Amino acid sequence: MPISIVVGGQFGSEGKGKVACYLAQIRDARAVVRVGGPNSGHTVIDSEGRRRIFRQLPTAAILDTGVCVISAGSYIDPEVLASEIKLCRLTPTRLKIDPKVVVITSDAKAREQTAGLRGRVGSTLTGTGAAVSQRVNRESTTTFVASLPEFAPFISDAAEFLGKILDRGDRVVAEGSQGFGLSAIHSPYFPYATSRDTSAAGVLSEIGLSPLLVDEVAMVIRSYPIRVPGNSGPLPKEITWDEVTRRSGSSEPLEEFTSVTQARRRVGEFDADIVKQAIRTNAPTEIFLNHVDYVDISCRDQQHLTSRAMNFVRDTEVLIDHKISFIGLGPATLISWSRSTHIAVAA
Repeated sequence: MPISIVVGGQFGSEGKGKVACYLAQIRDARAVVRVGGPNSGHTVIDSEGRRRIFRQLPTAAILDTGVCVISAGSYIDPEVLASEIKLCRLTPTRLKIDPKVVVITSDAKAREQTAGLRGRVGSTLTGTGAAVSQRVNRESTTTFVASLPEFAPFISDAAEFLGKILDRGDRVVAEGSQGFGLSAIHSPYFPYATSRDTSAAGVLSEIGLSPLLVDEVAMVIRSYPIRVPGNSGPLPKEITWDEVTRRSGSSEPLEEFTSVTQARRRVGEFDADIVKQAIRTNAPTEIFLNHVDYVDISCRDQQHLTSRAMNFVRDTEVLIDHKISFIGLGPATLISWSRSTHIAVAA
């Protein structure tokens, strides 16, 4: 009864969406689950080479197989979810939404604006944190998705549905959001955190399944970690995108913008401390290291590791005291890594 969980090992935007979609393919997953809320966007490249960003659905929604599930511990913006359902042309046979999912209301968004969370902790102001607070405070105004008629055809008990899949011995892939360094419980930088726990255990809790069903925890990290802009908390060894570009040898500027607010991200050199804490908490069975093309841009076009990139990967393994299983060289590429073999795989 196997479950694969995908989590981030830094401050989010590690490339979890690409990895979750890849695992759903190679593990022949019968269901793919997304937890969290619309305050983070997960990116994946579809079969036609188009860049897709999902804030509510699992990235494997681009595939023709597997049922998409939004679990009980999730938070939805009705407009965002409806647009993604339309984009992927999902029918009730391909999407299940747990009735206990909380709806982010205009009041929740207004609360975050009034509280000044963007200036104070770098919040995306999507209302997700305020909706979490409503649930935790057991407010009578809390709205659940089961009360919205437009989603009625998709309503189904997620844990029960997934349990039946697991009882048949089929695979479930659970796609976590944000990164370990943003956990409201485990981050060393509180209050500069998100509103939820972002560990593998937190993912399971929001789905409602037992940890005894998990046989794979894939932790995703990146060569140059990022944080959202503004007063979003410490980023050890922070540098500039100009410096990242120079080091990579890229002729074009390397820089990133947040999926939700389209603001320029902060960036830093690789720091092992937060990753080692994430490893201790999540005990990953595999680690995916993305954005290695930022170390040497020529890796992206050549689709293999240069000597400089190989040295970076080996040094990273030493720093985090853990083997790395896969290397990301761009938005749609993963390389299987070992000390002797580098095999390109579809992503």
